[in-house]
Amino acid sequence: MGTEHVRWLSEPTLTRPVLIAGFTGWNDAGDASSVALRTMIEAWGANALAEIDPEPFTDFATVRPQVKLDDVRQRSIVWPTVGVWSVSLPGTDVILVLGPEPALRWRAFSDQIVGICDRFGVTMAVSLGALLADVPHSRPVQLIGTATDDTLIERFELQRSQYEGPTGIVGVLHDALHRSGLATASLWAAVPGYASQVSSPKAAMALVERACTMIGTPAPLQSLATGAAEYDARVAALIGDDDDMAEYLSRLEEIVDDVDDGSINTAEPVDSEELMNEVEQFLRDQE
Repeated sequence: MGTEHVRWLSEPTLTRPVLIAGFTGWNDAGDASSVALRTMIEAWGANALAEIDPEPFTDFATVRPQVKLDDVRQRSIVWPTVGVWSVSLPGTDVILVLGPEPALRWRAFSDQIVGICDRFGVTMAVSLGALLADVPHSRPVQLIGTATDDTLIERFELQRSQYEGPTGIVGVLHDALHRSGLATASLWAAVPGYASQVSSPKAAMALVERACTMIGTPAPLQSLATGAAEYDARVAALIGDDDDMAEYLSRLEEIVDDVDDGSINTAEPVDSEELMNEVEQFLRDQE
């Protein structure tokens, strides 16, 4: 598998690494998956491994490059690039992928990721995503995890997706990785639809915790825990004295409490047909 669009920045020695990937864009509600990846990259001190050339895959009219000024006011262009990092951790080596969802040539883009996996002998790939759903911010984040590999489904108590319909780069990438013989899993966090414009470190924390449980390494949660408390306060202030929103929130809380007795464990995926339907409807709506 080719990596002709990959610019290598280092050549580490990695032992049976796991790949964790996330993309900004429509599968990143509340910035949850991108914040989760960024937190892991920064907290673990991951080293830059590679960059994927954005030129063949990006619609620059949609995801625009940025002009930056340095200390002496010299201008430069910063292009929206998918970056790749690597790190050796207690329990496992990890390759992390983060960047904007490509707009063009998804199969060729996925080939670049498959090529990276082949080069370093990746043993499992996990993608992180987030969707808007009818869930209350005042309760633990609901997660759903899916996989196509029977061993992963049994080992991590995941679900086999029955979804049919439009998909994004996450779906295309999983298909390419699966066809290459790699075991893959996908984690989705549910973000309150009424707080769609608020970045959610609370959902990011749930994704990080669950992903790290799966790959067998301690989760870097300290900075996210502080942000999660601030998130709850910010969303509560957003609702404010809006009686209609308060009633809506109360109704959502009652639904969650009735189903789970108020205790959804974010370390385990929620085995909920209703939440799976939310995921599938969310994907269909993107058409």
